[in-house]
Amino acid sequence: MRAVQQVEAGASPEAVIAALGFSRPRIYEWLAKYREGGLDALRMRKAPGKAPKLKGHMVRWLYNAITMKSPLQFKFPFALWTRGMIGSLILDRYGVHLSQVSVGRLLAKLGLTCQRPLFRATEQNRSLVEAWIREDFPAIKARAVAEKAEIFFADESAIRSDHHAGTTWAPSGETPVVRVTGQRFRLNMLSAISAKGGLSFMVCGGTVASPQFCEFIDRLMHGRRGKVFLVLDGHSMHKSKVVNEHVARFKGRLELFFLPPYSPELNPDELVWNHVKTHTVGKVVSRSLDEMRHHVESFLTRLQSLPNLVRSFFMAPETRYAL
Repeated sequence: MRAVQQVEAGASPEAVIAALGFSRPRIYEWLAKYREGGLDALRMRKAPGKAPKLKGHMVRWLYNAITMKSPLQFKFPFALWTRGMIGSLILDRYGVHLSQVSVGRLLAKLGLTCQRPLFRATEQNRSLVEAWIREDFPAIKARAVAEKAEIFFADESAIRSDHHAGTTWAPSGETPVVRVTGQRFRLNMLSAISAKGGLSFMVCGGTVASPQFCEFIDRLMHGRRGKVFLVLDGHSMHKSKVVNEHVARFKGRLELFFLPPYSPELNPDELVWNHVKTHTVGKVVSRSLDEMRHHVESFLTRLQSLPNLVRSFFMAPETRYAL
């Protein structure tokens, strides 16, 4: 292109040849292309490669198989797709062999990436989940507005001393070692959060049963004048006679509602435990039960002062309905 532009500017082809260093036939070939198609005719074009091994309909079938079906339906032993399994599927169906690298390139072209999946219980009734999102919770929310009640989602979880999360930096090829206690101890945690950023919690070392849950309810209701609608999973503890009698003592200021069975993803409070275990307590070393309790209570207390972070737990795709 530079050579042609110089000739068009008035330089002689021979002078351009001498200055840029290429053969005489080449510059006249370029000049001919330029006069026929302009500068676009001189732009470099990608050389044609080999014909693709998989035709369009084959690629379309593969995309649908990966995105709409489980590997178990093709008699693979695992429920998660791997490049090797996809390569075997292509070979079995179309007799085309692709290396794992080639399979990876194909998946990238299809817009497919390797991701950590969300697991759902096979016992979950999807129609109940949809009814909860579309009908049940909107009705609860409308009542809350009319009765000036605040909606909380509550849950319980446990954390053990041998739970560790996160990564650290070290020289390449040298796995770092972090010294931790070999003792095993655990804490149980209860919390409730609201879409306004409110958080109430309780930490206990023993078993969580109806009496402990009643104590947690007292903490949640302490100092509150308005109504509270508390959304829980269907654990038998939440529906026990002891809990029902305790709730009745609040004379209508507290009502319990229950999520569809096997649907923890609908509870924003589950993300509190993910935050505690993965981003905070899971990254520190606790050498005793008292030290772990101190860490847990410190992080949860700090979370109480971060309402924006608490509200973010309602922004996940599965919990956005609760805003």
